[in-house]
This record gives sequence, C-alpha cells and structure tokens, in this order.
Amino acid sequence: QVQLVESGGGLAQPGGSLRLSCATSGRPASSYDMGWFRQAPGKERAFVAAISWSGGSTEYTDSVKGRFTISRDNTKNTMYLQMNSLKPEDTAVYSCAARARLAYASRFTANYDYWGRGTQVTVSS
Repeated sequence: QVQLVESGGGLAQPGGSLRLSCATSGRPASSYDMGWFRQAPGKERAFVAAISWSGGSTEYTDSVKGRFTISRDNTKNTMYLQMNSLKPEDTAVYSCAARARLAYASRFTANYDYWGRGTQVTVSS
C-alpha cells in the first residue's frame, strides 16, 4: 500500500505560479499511475491532470492546458504539478491520487485507489 502526501500549496496572485509536490512512501512510485484532482468549496472533486507510471502518457482537463504541467521523478518517489498563469477559479484543495499501474494516464476518480489529504491553493489579489 502506498501513502501520499501533498505539499506546495499556498496563496498566489492571479498570473502567479505554484508548484505542488506529491511524495509517495510505502512502495515505489514507479508502481503507480498518478493524478491530481481538485475540489473547490461547494463543488465536487474534479480532474486536473494525470500521468502514467513512466511519464510517457499525460492528460489534462481543458481549463488547465497550456498553464499546468504534470511530471514525476520516480527516483525521488515524487509527482509534481507546475501551475502557471494562475486564475482565481483555480482556487481549491488539490489532492494527488494513485492506482496500480496500467501504463496510461486516467482522468476518472473511480480508477484511483489511494488518495492524499490535499493541499490548499488560493489564488487572490
């Protein structure tokens, strides 16, 4: 079983940047396809980005394409989400998720078995 811990959230101004990290422990990160999801107040959890275990397959929700980049470093057992050109509508709790690897990225919440507790991202002037 894998444990996931997010970090890097905080307050950013519109147009600013943040980088989120998701550290895994318990089993090697290379055993898992992984993803980022977010939940804004009063809304359901939504897909943001996903990456296969090797990094060879990625997916993004349309609203973050060209602004966010998902990546991973399996030697460090860590996944990242670089967020640029942040907008107030990006404000949410961001959580990382993992599933036993199938070698492709998935945008579906139900496909993931393990979740972190989340980190708050607030975009405001």
